[in-house]
Amino acid sequence: MGEPRQRIRFCQAADGVRIALAEVGEGPPLVKAANYLTHLEFDWVSPVWRHWLAALSSGHRLIRYDERGCGLSDWEVEDFSLNAWVTDLETVVDSLHLEHFPLLGISQGGAVAIAYAVRHPERVSRLVLYGAYAQGRLRRSTTPEQRQEAFTLLDLMRLGWGQDNPAFRQVFTTLFMPDATPEQTRSLNELQRRTTSPANAVLFEEAFYALDVTELARTVSVPTLILHARNDAMIPFEEGRRLAGLIPESTFVPLDSKNHILVEGEPAWTRFVEEIGAFVDHTPTDRGQLGGGDIVGELSPREHEVLELISLGLSNAEIAERLFISPHTLRNHITHVFSKLNTDTRAQAIVMAREAGMGRSGMDQTGRPQSSDIT
Repeated sequence: MGEPRQRIRFCQAADGVRIALAEVGEGPPLVKAANYLTHLEFDWVSPVWRHWLAALSSGHRLIRYDERGCGLSDWEVEDFSLNAWVTDLETVVDSLHLEHFPLLGISQGGAVAIAYAVRHPERVSRLVLYGAYAQGRLRRSTTPEQRQEAFTLLDLMRLGWGQDNPAFRQVFTTLFMPDATPEQTRSLNELQRRTTSPANAVLFEEAFYALDVTELARTVSVPTLILHARNDAMIPFEEGRRLAGLIPESTFVPLDSKNHILVEGEPAWTRFVEEIGAFVDHTPTDRGQLGGGDIVGELSPREHEVLELISLGLSNAEIAERLFISPHTLRNHITHVFSKLNTDTRAQAIVMAREAGMGRSGMDQTGRPQSSDIT
């Protein structure tokens, strides 16, 4: 499979770092948050990533980018942090003038996608997380043995990441793709060397180890699909289950695989593509949602107030307090609103409200309403 016609361009983050981004395919946008070990150019000829990109760009305008320090983006950077990664995603989205799109986060890209969805819930129509986690390796390590394993992996990076002999990198390849073919193994060994420098590899991994989006995950308000391989050797299956428990009303799909990076042809890959397609391509009209604002007009003034506050991410207790009504009365209003919207989940009601123009102002950087906007 040759390299398709993709459009590569650059945008500049607030701290001056150039971020390389690419667009490929036709259709509604699908944004992929950056993750480790990517190169916009080489990914298309790599048996590690090319099937991912081909599937994700089928029927969509796939937008992806190399994270700072990696691939075609600037390698000489100082800030390897969650905030910098989220800002880079914001820069990419803003440079393309995207308004509303599904967002995919893979591995540590899941934490970036979660943080972005909390900051900009009005823009994210669907959130998809694969092989993701709320806490990095050192945050979740509870035993001396686990911490020693983490530091040993860092030492392997320092010693062997840039060597011509792939023996050191083979350790990571085995963790990422234990069921890889010889061709896929060779390709991932080489991809590690090509995508970033040994120094950056260590900086990346140290930053990943320190990630913690536990509290942010609790405040995600967009429909979320979480997929995780049952025997993932890189990110434990329990981390996917934990994320599903943190993100309200999310859907969790276990995949029968050992691979952190799913390989082409395995049953789990087919299931992954099917699940994402069904979730991302769900349209508002499928469930009688707010087409043209018609259903909004059917809400009473009080119900409209309730839906507006729900779309801003307020809890039932906060809404009841703001409207000076009892929790019981509020629950009755919410029942009537959900009935008129033909939905039974809060997350779906939020999406429907925002598609009708509600909840798009008065948000602070955490995605919560600013107190001065609602009196």
